[in-house]
Amino acid sequence: MIKLLALDLDGTLLNSQKKVSEGNKKALERAKEKGVKIVITTGRPLMSIEHLLSELNLVDSDEYSITFNGGLVQKNTGEILTKDSLSVDELKEIHDVTSSLNLPLSIVSDDTVYQVDGYTDYQKINPILKYVELPIDQLPKDRIYNKAICCKEVDFLDEKIKELPANLLEKFEAFKSRDIILEFMPKGVVKSTGLNKLIDILGIDQSEVMAIGDEENDLSMIDWAGYGMAMANAVPVVKERANHVIPLTNDEDGIAWAIENYILK
Repeated sequence: MIKLLALDLDGTLLNSQKKVSEGNKKALERAKEKGVKIVITTGRPLMSIEHLLSELNLVDSDEYSITFNGGLVQKNTGEILTKDSLSVDELKEIHDVTSSLNLPLSIVSDDTVYQVDGYTDYQKINPILKYVELPIDQLPKDRIYNKAICCKEVDFLDEKIKELPANLLEKFEAFKSRDIILEFMPKGVVKSTGLNKLIDILGIDQSEVMAIGDEENDLSMIDWAGYGMAMANAVPVVKERANHVIPLTNDEDGIAWAIENYILK
């Protein structure tokens, strides 16, 4: 029996217009009525998904989200239950490598993005956040740094990823959350990390979790969950590793299909 449904956003719950379809909304409501916890599991901060949580009636002290790719486990009212972060020294270590590869780095701290190499296209993708340009050696010491991001055109980014040194990949989690975004997280902090902490809090077994995603940063939770599901539009490696590939895309109410066939039946 599925008791918790973990959902990625872009390419999964959201369609190409970055909206939740009416079909998906109705299916999620029916799953909630059955007692299933709906947990948004995303790389974004809570601030940038508050409008979605409100739209889905998930703003409550008994509703939860996994944000920053597992770095924070939060109640949807904002209360932080667990957190993992990067130190300024670690960020400088990442920046030494990315700057040598001509990859501009953006550093996310809660609702603020520090653009240490100047403006990047990440600002177009997440316009709700606050953006500050400053050198990396001027990062405030009293902030919690959730993740670091490189946002570049896909072909250039893919070539540069091949040049990332092994020692950096051993020390940090590095993965693509979208075709144009490379993210760095503390080692061992991935979406399944946050979900594992949350089920301990809720008293839910790993086998009772369904996780659905489409990108590389969803792999950990798809591998970990009792029911690991890939969207029809998922990247090949996600489809290969999932227990099941949903026959519909994010533009075809794929989430509603999964709920109807695995939760409501």
